[in-house]
Amino acid sequence: MTSQDSSQGSPTPSAAAPLCVGLVGYGLAGSVFHAPLIAATEGLALDTVVTSNPERQEQARAEFGPGLRCAASADELWERADELDLIVVASPNKTHVPIATAALKAGLPVVVDKPLAGTAAEARALADLADERGLLLSVFQNRRWDNDFRTLRKLLTEGELGDVQRFESRFERWRPQPKGGWRESGAPEEIGGLLYDLGSHVVDQALMLFGPAASVYAESDVRRPGAEADDDTFLAITHTNGVRSHLYVSATTAQLGPRFRVLGSRAGYVKYGLDPQEAALREGLRPGGEEPWGVEGESMWGRVGSGESPLTGGGRPEPTLPGDYPAYYAAIAAALTEGAPNPVTAHEAADALDVLEAARRSAREGVTVQLS
Repeated sequence: MTSQDSSQGSPTPSAAAPLCVGLVGYGLAGSVFHAPLIAATEGLALDTVVTSNPERQEQARAEFGPGLRCAASADELWERADELDLIVVASPNKTHVPIATAALKAGLPVVVDKPLAGTAAEARALADLADERGLLLSVFQNRRWDNDFRTLRKLLTEGELGDVQRFESRFERWRPQPKGGWRESGAPEEIGGLLYDLGSHVVDQALMLFGPAASVYAESDVRRPGAEADDDTFLAITHTNGVRSHLYVSATTAQLGPRFRVLGSRAGYVKYGLDPQEAALREGLRPGGEEPWGVEGESMWGRVGSGESPLTGGGRPEPTLPGDYPAYYAAIAAALTEGAPNPVTAHEAADALDVLEAARRSAREGVTVQLS
């Protein structure tokens, strides 16, 4: 383990060896997102994967080499905390808070997959614990490094759209049959459903682009036969600066809408299709390979313009910036070794959870919830 300065939560400048990472969970999040990105990051080394599933242990060793350690329980990590430099929590949502708490109490910096917690209060309590211990606590909001989001931020920075009036964001799928599992469980302790799953992404993006929420309205439904948790949800956020965000997350969309439709005083931006990085990771492709990472073809570029007929596409093509999920873990490594900023703070995650909690209440009670 690299020596830690307890007041800063970062290694001493003399450290040269890669930081040893313990990854808790090797399901979808752990195997598709975290493990490949950790392994591809200079300055990080995937040391241990925690999963009690023997098949997943074999899968992890086949992917990352026989020298990879496997553990059946996160408790085994705390017993050798002095050999580790970072814990990544990619286990089911209900375990995020207890495992992150145990890691912080063991003196280890932590990355937690979204959502950080089930409530904003729990998230802020974790943030306070990390601050007290002088340790990094970061949240894996990888969609901040989506190609379309990076492109939209560029357009906004350059003033291409003028003053944004409405931001529409859709994370829609067509999955008419429930898959089951904890992500679709209706049990409150599982923190399942699309509001907390895909909703964590679209809300985080909206807050990053347009700032704090003043009020939240939501409609949330369970539409598929046999489904237990929300699978078709709409959120409307009025930001304190007056921008309105209309956010859609759904598993029941037979015809997909645009990923982004952003309307400004000067022009609009419309973009269809999802960032290609998740599909690439699922297919076993890795950053740093022969093919350019996160790049999409010109046929998928969005368009910027005003007033044109939708029959002709409207506006001019806007080249999509490459997606860059590797940037998240590169920033984590820099935060731990150089004192660079935390790329996604627990306080930002708590602000997003304020919105998600307000959305759940709004949908349940049929009211608009004021936040400020």
